[in-house]
Amino acid sequence: MNLISIEHIAKIYDVGSEEVHALRDVSLTIEKNEYVAIMGPSGSGKSTLMNILGCLDTPSKGSYIFNGISVGDMDDNDLAKIRNKEIGFVFQTFNLLPRSDALHNVELPLIYAGMNSYERKERAREALAKVGLSDRVTHKPNELSGGQRQRVAIARALVTSPSIILADEPTGNLDTKTGEDIMALFSELHSTGNTIILVTHEEYIAEHAARIIRIRDGMIERDEYVEKRIIPSSNNHSLQ
Repeated sequence: MNLISIEHIAKIYDVGSEEVHALRDVSLTIEKNEYVAIMGPSGSGKSTLMNILGCLDTPSKGSYIFNGISVGDMDDNDLAKIRNKEIGFVFQTFNLLPRSDALHNVELPLIYAGMNSYERKERAREALAKVGLSDRVTHKPNELSGGQRQRVAIARALVTSPSIILADEPTGNLDTKTGEDIMALFSELHSTGNTIILVTHEEYIAEHAARIIRIRDGMIERDEYVEKRIIPSSNNHSLQ
């Protein structure tokens, strides 16, 4: 079943008197439980495509069907609900509240969803356990390493049981070893049924996915399924 289907998507920005075509006639489908990397150099349109897939932006032309629903027919409230419930975001800069502990950072989407305090804290603890941070529940971001902060961000993305996890350069602020540990965690999450869309400009990061979509000049240059790498397990969750 197609989880995402976009057809003939274009995104045009007006910059002064000039039109900038960030995306040009992009069509693709992504099925449930796929692990997809979207790759491209700076200015290729990959971030614009990510923003449209994540319902953070709307296309100038074309159609987007998410989980059987036409995104183009949604108002701002509908889009906000989709972002909060159906899409788990993981960003390069973690986007954690600096004065809040890991538990509160993870439960934030559930607060917005109106869940009661007891249930959301239980769900947040479960999500932190999934990423190996049961012993860091009360730690604030400045008491955590970069890898641990990204694990908190991944737990926050998981806590609503979203349809997809959308990760934008998730290893961009991490050293190579810690980045590999985070990518091993994504592979584990994918193996348990999560659909993952990863946006990166790094070839070795994209190779963790089963499918790589290459974007250049606002168009899909190549869309290919790749042989899966054998990735070391991150079961020990030993992020420094």
